[in-house]
Amino acid sequence: MDKQTDFVLRTIEERGIKFIRLWFTDVIGTLKSVAIAPAEVEGAFAEGIGFDGSAIEGLTRSYEADVLAHPDPSTFQILPWRGEIDPTARMFCDITTPDGQPAVADPRNVLKRTLAKASERGFTFYTHPEIEFYLLKSREWKDGGPQPVDRAGYFDNVPGGSAHDFRRRSVRMLEDLGISVEFSHHEAGPGQNEIDLRYADALTMADNIMTFRTVVKEVAIEQGVYATFMPKPISGQPGSGMHTHVSLFEGDQNAFYEAGGQYQLSETAKQFIAGVLKHAPEITAVTNQFVNSYKRLWGGDEAPSFVTWGHNNRSALVRVPLYKPNKGQSSRIEYRGIDSAANPYLAYSLLLAAGLKGIEEGYELPPEAEDNVWSLTDSERKALGYSQLPASLDHALSLMEDSELVAETLGEQVFNFVLLNKRQEWKRYRDQVTPFELDTNLGAL
Repeated sequence: MDKQTDFVLRTIEERGIKFIRLWFTDVIGTLKSVAIAPAEVEGAFAEGIGFDGSAIEGLTRSYEADVLAHPDPSTFQILPWRGEIDPTARMFCDITTPDGQPAVADPRNVLKRTLAKASERGFTFYTHPEIEFYLLKSREWKDGGPQPVDRAGYFDNVPGGSAHDFRRRSVRMLEDLGISVEFSHHEAGPGQNEIDLRYADALTMADNIMTFRTVVKEVAIEQGVYATFMPKPISGQPGSGMHTHVSLFEGDQNAFYEAGGQYQLSETAKQFIAGVLKHAPEITAVTNQFVNSYKRLWGGDEAPSFVTWGHNNRSALVRVPLYKPNKGQSSRIEYRGIDSAANPYLAYSLLLAAGLKGIEEGYELPPEAEDNVWSLTDSERKALGYSQLPASLDHALSLMEDSELVAETLGEQVFNFVLLNKRQEWKRYRDQVTPFELDTNLGAL
């Protein structure tokens, strides 16, 4: 028995833990949970917990339904919102087939595979997300749309405001779970908030994001409000993104840093950016996986719609933040396309795969965008060679369907399921008659 496993078993006994939740996600990024008793944990470590994978979105095909959930002892944490009555802990799981092979449709395994490819080249992939979400008075909405808890704006301090109390409670709970928070503040939209997680390796961060969403939902329930990660819940207001700062390290050295380079960027960093830009349109169906995602991407308010990069340019898809002189470890890039509803395991897999492709193939970085890309005309953007991200989920799926990079990174089963699931979503959206059409056409036609 290794030290981590022994620590978990000892902690369960010493702290009187009554339930242990085994967590994993489906292909769409929905958190799944099964609770086991303390007496079952040692067996779960040794053999896994079996369940019917065909009941989970995209996990297995019906003729290969049996799978096993193997808890990762390094992810053990006591859930603070459960309190001292029936204390409960959680562990994330890796999903395998009965013969011990990784389940091909386990999103956590998809990210592990991609990280292993990076590791073969000597790289460790770090991420640091800025996660936005809306706080609403309730889940219900009327003709006026969802009702935010306040009318505050960017960085506003609202004494006694529910969002202020909410962020304080959420941050404390995240810290109790071992998830370090760098910043928290009110965002630009009414009721919109942002909490930034301190950087970590991509697998730890993907687990942290899934935990983060659960914490935010739990605190909202506790405080009598509703939290949503929907990309664009309120018309005319900013959408919720998950801008992610990324960097590659070779051992203890930041592979993106070069002391004499432009913006202190190394050739590796430039090739990584070039790879991300080249493949951004074809990975968008995963980084922005819902019909509603494209209301955010094409709704303005600093959402990136065009495939550009720039130094501290918030209208660009890839931003190179202001560097700190003599702090090479902080060199990084920020990908601004991902929204808060993305499956972090798959989104980070594709972001890394696109960057690695740029490094492997020696992609050349195009000229940077120095202007506000949104303020340019279509003809000006065309003259500058700025292509655009997909304008709809349907468009994004068409690009993804032809992508060798996405198919190879996700694997055949995940790739096909995402296409099937999202085609169905697009069809349901296309088949409806919307209030906009009724307001515009019913009385006039």
